[in-house]
Amino acid sequence: MMDAKFHALPPLKRLRILQQQKKEQEQHLDGPITSTCLPAKKRKESREPTAAAASLGMCCLPAKKRVWAVNPDSSPIKSISRFDLNVEYNPCFFEEEKEEKVELEKNDKENGASVLNDNSQTLAETGGEEDGQEEEDDGIKCAVCQSTDGDPSDPIVFCDGCDLMVHATCYGNPLVKGVPEGDWFCNQCLASHSSQTKKDPKAFPCCLCPNTGGAMKPAGEGRWAHLVCALFVPEVFFKDPEGRDGVDFTKVPSRRWKEKCYLCKSSKGCAIDCSEPKCPLAFHVTCGLREDLCIEYREGRNRGGIVAGFCKNHTLLWKKQQQTGKFKIVARDDDSTQ
Repeated sequence: MMDAKFHALPPLKRLRILQQQKKEQEQHLDGPITSTCLPAKKRKESREPTAAAASLGMCCLPAKKRVWAVNPDSSPIKSISRFDLNVEYNPCFFEEEKEEKVELEKNDKENGASVLNDNSQTLAETGGEEDGQEEEDDGIKCAVCQSTDGDPSDPIVFCDGCDLMVHATCYGNPLVKGVPEGDWFCNQCLASHSSQTKKDPKAFPCCLCPNTGGAMKPAGEGRWAHLVCALFVPEVFFKDPEGRDGVDFTKVPSRRWKEKCYLCKSSKGCAIDCSEPKCPLAFHVTCGLREDLCIEYREGRNRGGIVAGFCKNHTLLWKKQQQTGKFKIVARDDDSTQ
C-alpha cells in the first residue's frame, strides 16, 4: 500500500523522500539521532543542555526564541575592563595606564617642539634668503626712473667706471642707439678721465640742485645737470630730445633760482612749487624724489606738457584721491578734465 502511494507521488517529491530516508539511515549508523537533525516544527528540545552546549554556556530554546550567549569564564580572551564590577579592583593596573599616557603625551610634546623648531629654523633660513634676494633686487635700480624692471628691448646698463645703473631709454645717447658689447662709461667718467684733474665722477655738481651723483648730462659752459632735474623742471628742455643731450635751462624764470627748498633748506639751484593751489612750499627735484614725493610729467598731444609735484602732505592726499579713480594728471591741451 505504501509502495503504491509512494509511486503515485510526483518524481521530485519521491526524490526528496529517498534523500531524507538515506540521510536518516546514515545518521542511524553513525550514532543516535539528535533533535537538531529534525525539522524545527518536529524538534523536541529538552530543558537540560547537552554536553557541547553546556561547555559553551548555551541554553537550548526553540529556534525562533533561541538566544546564544558565551559564558565569559569559557572565553579564551579575558580583558579587564574598568567598568567590570565582577573584577577585583587593582590600583597598580590603572597607575600603569596613567604612566603610559603621561609618557605618550610627553613624547608628543617633544616631537611637536622639535617640529616647531625645525619649521622656525627653515622659515628663518628661507626668510634670510628672501631678504638677501630683496637686497640684491633693490641694489639694481635705474638712477633716472628709480625702477628695477628691465627687459631685452630696454635693459639696465652698468657703467664700468662708477657703477651707474640706467635704462638705455632713460639715459639716451649713446645707449638708445644700441648697447655696446664691450665696456661702457657714462659721460661723467669720460669727462673725468679726459680732464687733467681726474675728478671723481660722483662729485660733479648739478646746476639745478645742490645734490651730487646720479645720471648727469652736460648743460653747456662746463656745467652739468641731472637727467631727472632736466625732466621735471618745467622750463628746462633737451636740444636733442630723443638722445637727451644738450640740457638747456636758459628759459628758467628768475623766481625759481630764488626759491628755497623746504626739505634741504637750501636756495642753491632751482626749486619747483607744490602743485596744490595756495600751497607755498617748494623743493628741489632730487630732494623730493629722495623723500618719495609725487612728481609726475605728462606730455600733451600738441607738444605741450605739464609737471605735477606735491609736498609731503599733499602727496599723501593725492595718493588717496588717485585710489578713487576720479582724478588724474593730464596736460592742459588735452580734452580730458584735470
